[in-house]
Amino acid sequence: MDHPPYATDRATLETECDLEFFKASGPGGQHRNKRETAVRIHHRPSGVTVAAVERRSQAMNREEAFRRLIAKLEKLNRPKKKRRATKIPAGEKARRLADKRARASTKAARRPAGDEP
Repeated sequence: MDHPPYATDRATLETECDLEFFKASGPGGQHRNKRETAVRIHHRPSGVTVAAVERRSQAMNREEAFRRLIAKLEKLNRPKKKRRATKIPAGEKARRLADKRARASTKAARRPAGDEP
């Protein structure tokens, strides 16, 4: 079995990611921290970006952002299921053709007399 395209261990992620710290915006007033505690992580190999702004501690936000990044990368690493074409049942084919014939006769009845193709 070959290895997944993106590594999900913390040591590798720390070397492959750009961390950005910023002030969290939004409601909260006196409970919103005025320091740059929000964390945004950009994973360069995959282009995935995650952010965490919920906590007042930068360290806790960093941990949460890495958890989110690992979850997203694990989802990307999952192999896609092969699509299996399904056969249209004979009864369904017959019903479609009957509906098509009925519709054609309805339309033919609308044409003025003498407009036959």
